Amino acid sequence: MTEYVCSDCGQRHEPGVARWRCDCGAPLEFVNAPTGALPEIDRDRGIWAFEDLLAVNQHVTLGEGWTPLVDAPKRDVEYKLDWLFPTGSFKYRGAATTISHACELGVDRVVEDSSGNAGAAIATYAARAGLEAKIFVPADAKPGKLRAIERTGATVRTVEGDREAVTDACLDAVEAGDAWYASHAWNPAFFEGTSTLAYELAVQRDWSAPDAVVTPLGHGTLFLGAYRGFKRLATAGYIDEIPRLYGVQAAGAAPVVAQRHGEAAGAGANSLADGIQITAPAQEAAIHEAIEQSGGDALAVDADTTQAEYDRLHRHGLYTEPTCAVAPAAMDELRARGTVAPDDDVVVALTGSGLKT
Repeated sequence: MTEYVCSDCGQRHEPGVARWRCDCGAPLEFVNAPTGALPEIDRDRGIWAFEDLLAVNQHVTLGEGWTPLVDAPKRDVEYKLDWLFPTGSFKYRGAATTISHACELGVDRVVEDSSGNAGAAIATYAARAGLEAKIFVPADAKPGKLRAIERTGATVRTVEGDREAVTDACLDAVEAGDAWYASHAWNPAFFEGTSTLAYELAVQRDWSAPDAVVTPLGHGTLFLGAYRGFKRLATAGYIDEIPRLYGVQAAGAAPVVAQRHGEAAGAGANSLADGIQITAPAQEAAIHEAIEQSGGDALAVDADTTQAEYDRLHRHGLYTEPTCAVAPAAMDELRARGTVAPDDDVVVALTGSGLKT
């Protein structure tokens, strides 16, 4: 196993059960994550076809990966249908690598805090690996997401208050030594999994990157994973340059937008997008770096715009959850600004299933 390195102060740490962030409080990354050549791609291995570009080895799998990339001609983009795998959201990618990393560390119990999708993914893969799991969720989490967690045999702990209160309750358990923190927001292994979105897109597009990629943006789990994946591909010479990355936040919970464009740009309300109600992203500095390095941006979408796009997706046969809708909903604004040109090649990630909402 490779070491961890602090994303801020540069201190190195040995991976361990108790280690989930640096002593300075900043997130950790893997040291010297691989950027070398890939063997011939074997799609039957799922995301693990890219194991030579991952800092984690396979210990658990449910055949995850290779979700469809389909045309959306009325939007003039391509949709990556990333809810179509074991746990009904893109979080299956990070759960596979995180629980594999837990197995490498000899962990037998994991905890996670989540609005639902990450919790369901971690609980599912923990069950597959034979690990105990406790998932902390908001008291108002969607019943379908709670059922998905409970049916794995995981313990569910509901927490009153906002999303930060849920994280605080989970961290109390972590600090008490209750279990290993399998966090989608903090654990570097999770981002190894979400980086495979970039690898798949490159292969599906015959080793060409799109001009732009648009994702929902809460903690930045998919956004940052995609950035890191495209960056490794560019370093290894598989693609010429990193796509512009656009992260779409929920109005009223848009700290990245507010930081970049002022409080008014992120103001409003959008509780419909429950999966990205994050006001203090753990990886906010890294998100801003990814935006700057890729030439992208962040913008916020309100509830009415999200609802209209949500309905539109369903009418076109794309049965997503509401949070997914913020990404395609942002396309009108991106094109109106001239940020995305009419002839730009754009991929929009659709990230969660409507079956859980």
